[in-house]
Amino acid sequence: MLSELNELKLQMLINKKIRNTDRNDHEFQAIERKLLSSENRKTEVVKGSAHVRIAKVEEQSQDLKDALYICHFKWLNKQQDSFYLEERIEQRMARFYRDELVEDRIIDNHVNEVECNIQIDEPRSKDSFIYDRLAAVQYAERWWNSTNSIYKNFEVNCTNFISQCLHAGGASMRGYPNPSSGWWMQSNKWSYSWSVANAMRNFFIHSKAGLRAEVVDSAEQLMPGDVICYDFQGDGRYDHTTFVVAKDQENMPLVNAQTYNSRMRYWSYEDSTAYTPNIKYTFFRIIDDTSSK
Repeated sequence: MLSELNELKLQMLINKKIRNTDRNDHEFQAIERKLLSSENRKTEVVKGSAHVRIAKVEEQSQDLKDALYICHFKWLNKQQDSFYLEERIEQRMARFYRDELVEDRIIDNHVNEVECNIQIDEPRSKDSFIYDRLAAVQYAERWWNSTNSIYKNFEVNCTNFISQCLHAGGASMRGYPNPSSGWWMQSNKWSYSWSVANAMRNFFIHSKAGLRAEVVDSAEQLMPGDVICYDFQGDGRYDHTTFVVAKDQENMPLVNAQTYNSRMRYWSYEDSTAYTPNIKYTFFRIIDDTSSK
């Protein structure tokens, strides 16, 4: 039943037709937004797959059971004369009453992150920072759907994943052991800026040396290796971060991300259930000591 349900959502994208349903209206609205966004980008899903793996079944009563499961979506997108493969991993919960599916939803892993003040300290070392964008993108491609054991990883892992990508690109840590200072993870501890979306944004806004970034006006100005921060509610508190790994045929970013693990996803996140019309973005271009030369 779960395979059939998720295959139905896949076919909606391929056939470009939303089926009316009372179940999970917000999810079908997200599919509708994805279709509209694809149409505007002259992109279509030509083929795909939805693979379901049940992780656990919990009996709530004799008649009521909850199934925790993972669905791995793959979409082959055609844009103009090129193709690219988009992937997404959804952790979901389905409820069955007497073997009838009565509820199916994505598990919300977003939590309210702690308020934190960031102190920006400048690097003591005079060594220059040269950003290896290729190495950072290769890391994002290698680890988008798994965790690297040399780092501490979290249930809400989006910003930690971005930090790992930046570190793979040659960014040096600084500020240890003060969690409010710099950008670092070591000795099973970490700074807020390493792991919290709003704190990473504040770090980029204020950092003037070592790992740093400049705000650009539009997503189109970003390159692979850059970072996007998302404020889904538009309330000034940023909730999510993604990493640019490619550009599409219209020169717009495709991103990798964790928490809701995604690969080659269109940057705007209009197809997310977290999306609201009030969403705000901050586009960060990573700069280094060669940027002005």
